[in-house]
Amino acid sequence: MTAERVYRRPLRSPADRRRRDLRRFLLYLGSALTTAGEAVNEIEDHLVRVARAYGAPDARCSVAPTSVVVALEPGRPATMEPTRQLRGGLRLDQTTALFEILKAAQRGELDLREGSERIRRVLDSEPRFGGTATILGHVVLTVGICLVLQPTPVDLAVAAGFGVLVGFLKRIGQRWTSTQMIMPVGAAFIVAATTFLLSRYGWGDADVRSMVAPLVTFLPGAALTMAVVELSAAQIVTGASRLVAGTLQLFLLAFGIIAAAQVVGLPPADRLVDAPDNQVGWWAPWLGVLLVGIGSYLHHSAPHRSLPWLCLVLYVGWIGQFVGNLVLGGYLSGFVGALVMTPAAYLVARLPSGPPALVSFLPAFWLLVPGALGLIGITQYLSDDAVAGLQDLFGMVGTMIAVALGVLCGYPLYRSLARFYATR
Repeated sequence: MTAERVYRRPLRSPADRRRRDLRRFLLYLGSALTTAGEAVNEIEDHLVRVARAYGAPDARCSVAPTSVVVALEPGRPATMEPTRQLRGGLRLDQTTALFEILKAAQRGELDLREGSERIRRVLDSEPRFGGTATILGHVVLTVGICLVLQPTPVDLAVAAGFGVLVGFLKRIGQRWTSTQMIMPVGAAFIVAATTFLLSRYGWGDADVRSMVAPLVTFLPGAALTMAVVELSAAQIVTGASRLVAGTLQLFLLAFGIIAAAQVVGLPPADRLVDAPDNQVGWWAPWLGVLLVGIGSYLHHSAPHRSLPWLCLVLYVGWIGQFVGNLVLGGYLSGFVGALVMTPAAYLVARLPSGPPALVSFLPAFWLLVPGALGLIGITQYLSDDAVAGLQDLFGMVGTMIAVALGVLCGYPLYRSLARFYATR
């Protein structure tokens, strides 16, 4: 009996088990929020508030690009959990479910063990819509973006065909994650080569707009803008890592276009790149905004009853960009669009049926098209118009910074509006 008392491991106290469950929950939650694409400074604030709700006011959390570190008390060992942020993101329904768990945890209403299991179930959940609806959503999204870019009727038809192709390729990438890094190169090569051949032989009036629209969903606009936001919040490691990962994604798209130009050759520049000429109707961009919302809802499995809110945020951002273009010019229009879009997304998130702001951001970033100028600029550069190409490449960088500044200025604007209505 004495030997058993000496070598038997003592049972954990209830307080020790609670700290263990809280630490595991914080690690899972931080990892999932990083995968969803939330800014790391916001993630750290979320985790600290959850820890306080469960009796750990001195908890410290640090979020890195590939790991989350949590220490519940000073002087105690810290625990690290690897993340998957740089290897893909979450669907819109997964992000919404994750933020519902976060809200319950911040109120202290969630059992910690059950919360950890719920997070695992969310990450392993299947899309709300099947493969056919997902590909159809990508087609609708592509046509919507093409309408915003002032297309010709042929551009719309070609973009719809490309939307089917790219949607199918992205569906394959979801099944085999090892192909996700090369998927942008393959999609850009096929789309660009087909566009170059159509333009060279005069098979229709297709130009660069029909090429850009199906590739916009590969553009890392949200990632690059979040990188600038994190760098401005002194999150150097994560911001720089996200910036490098997003830039690599953009370079992969550019490489696919360059490879297509080398293989099939470039058509005359006046056929490939011409001035914007909306031959569909004045209503085309406004209809395009609606189609972007519907396509995003289907393609990214948005949660129930979120479509009206997605469209509301999209129209707010589009109207802001439209007015900004009239007043300040094209390159600063992204700043105005993001400035009004950000408080709208956060205010919608406060409503009982409103999705999280992060869910509304993704379609709005694509609508602002922060990287489309870069693709058009590369195409012009390949067309021996180096000056125009470099101007558009610098314009892409300026647009990214403008959108990021709009988000940075829009969040304090939301806080001011929230305090104003709270005191009424």
